[in-house]
Amino acid sequence: MSQENNEAIKIQELYKLKPVHFADLIRAVQLIFDPARGMSGIYREVDWKDFGIPDDVVENLKALGKEYRYASPHIPPEIIWSKLTPQARIWFLENKEDLWQFEEFFPALDED
Repeated sequence: MSQENNEAIKIQELYKLKPVHFADLIRAVQLIFDPARGMSGIYREVDWKDFGIPDDVVENLKALGKEYRYASPHIPPEIIWSKLTPQARIWFLENKEDLWQFEEFFPALDED
């Protein structure tokens, strides 16, 4: 087993994280970075504190969303974990079960 796999397993076991939590985080940060989902000419101003995300965490999540804007949500957990600030890690751990809701808050703009 590689060092990266060992680290991923430790992170997941220690914090009771599953791959789905990391995938949900990637989908959430993509929306936090661009709540309009890339629709040309549409800009949404969002006060992320209304969603329980402190400003310092928002900045870290937006940077992650920008980096993985068009990526598959299935990025190795150890890579994502390494890019989170300590404050963002705490927020992630506290909200891991609710991250899927971001897609409900910001449905696709072309849906009826």
